[in-house]
Amino acid sequence: MVHVLVVGGGIAGLWTAVKAADAGHTVELVTKTVLADGNTRHAQGGIAAALFPDDSAERHFDDTIAAGAGLADPDAVRVLVDEGPARVRDLIRFGVGFDRGESGLERGLEAAHSRARILHAGGDATGAAIEAALVATVRRRAVRIDEETMLADLVVEHGRVVGARLLAASGALIERRADAVVLATGGSGCLYRHTTNPDVATGDGVAAAWRAGAAVADLEFVQFHPTALDAPGTPLISEAVRGEGAVLVDRAGERFMLDVDPRGELAPRDIVARAVWRRMAEQGGEPVFLDATGLGAAFLAQRFPSLDAACREAGHDWSAVPVPITPAAHYAMGGVVTDLDGRTTLPGLFAVGETARTGVHGANRLASNSLLEAAVFADRAARALGSPAPARAQNGGDTIRRAGAGARNHGVSDRISARTDMSVGPDPSVVDRAELQGLMWEHVGLERDAEGLAAASARLATWRAPEVRDRRTAEDRNLLDLARLTVAAALARTENRGAHFRTDDLVAAAAREAA
Repeated sequence: MVHVLVVGGGIAGLWTAVKAADAGHTVELVTKTVLADGNTRHAQGGIAAALFPDDSAERHFDDTIAAGAGLADPDAVRVLVDEGPARVRDLIRFGVGFDRGESGLERGLEAAHSRARILHAGGDATGAAIEAALVATVRRRAVRIDEETMLADLVVEHGRVVGARLLAASGALIERRADAVVLATGGSGCLYRHTTNPDVATGDGVAAAWRAGAAVADLEFVQFHPTALDAPGTPLISEAVRGEGAVLVDRAGERFMLDVDPRGELAPRDIVARAVWRRMAEQGGEPVFLDATGLGAAFLAQRFPSLDAACREAGHDWSAVPVPITPAAHYAMGGVVTDLDGRTTLPGLFAVGETARTGVHGANRLASNSLLEAAVFADRAARALGSPAPARAQNGGDTIRRAGAGARNHGVSDRISARTDMSVGPDPSVVDRAELQGLMWEHVGLERDAEGLAAASARLATWRAPEVRDRRTAEDRNLLDLARLTVAAALARTENRGAHFRTDDLVAAAAREAA
């Protein structure tokens, strides 16, 4: 039995803590805010799993591989789809009340899925239901819980992670020792001016792992959700709304997605998001609209109660008129490189959930696979705690997988080590978060090119991280590290691949074809 420090209070961290405690380990769970206030509770769309007679793990596998644009790791995807149904059944045992109809569990269809396989709870409150059930479950275990406590850095001795330095709400730095540290700190949507993520999503675990020397990968692959409400806070409008029949229209009221992709509004997210981005550019930056009026007021209120309230709070009756939407940063496909049991390239360190790069998502995440990935790989990590790692995994060898074997330009940006050049210019100023977010949105957003990425890199080099005194300064340090790493990865990958779209690659491709 080992002493485990779990950092993060979303589905991945809570799941790891519960299963580790059940295995007899001594578990301490720390979370940056209050326990129920992570990214998980904001998840609307649902959780995907092949649970129904007209579906299969093989179909789910094929859909996930296709969405990953050639970079999803088949071994990781196989684990996801094969073990996913059992993890959903675990959630039901934990007390998650998935929506039911007369014939049993209800399910929805989302983009790039070949079958309706998305389970929901409370209509559009799936994440909140999962978070509440897991919080109640972990509180029934013998788990020490420290809230308002943020990860500052990892403690590494003789090449092994032996604990973490934590920042208390008072600003005091606390060192906690552990036999194993599990990072479950979520994503980094706050790198961008527009994001569906809450303000806790500052990539703390990925940045700390990189500073400690762990391999990170695929940071250039950032998923932008195509439909965030164009209102303060950019609240997400779930893809499930389009799955029920809502369509996208421009300011003239014309539907445009069928001209982009035969799947229309249910094409993969990267395709829909870029189509929205381009139509907005053609309209001088004005938003496009999501037209859900054909679904009716009663259905919208019953099926999407939280969204119905959010739209009305923003002054829109979406049952009567289309609502303005904009793309927003939503999910990080990249993160800390792990094997299939959550082990990183640093002994003693695990990563799960959005913090990890398991290889499941490749270059573009399939809708509603994120909650499933968190549950599946957190469960595997909890089982691996205290077990000796395979020799090759300990050395960061072949079992630490690289996605997308054989893909063009593969490997150029797969791994970024702690030796990556992060030098700054002369007399740098302290980073300004708002300016950083604007820079990333403009040059490292839905469409990128070498000139813009080079400009972003040059500007980032003029900033330095602040001295860590409190949560805000610690987050700013993490955001600056991740911005530089993301730009470096985006510059290195010169091809178009999934969510990473280089407009200069289109020019190069046209020149090759002309030649």
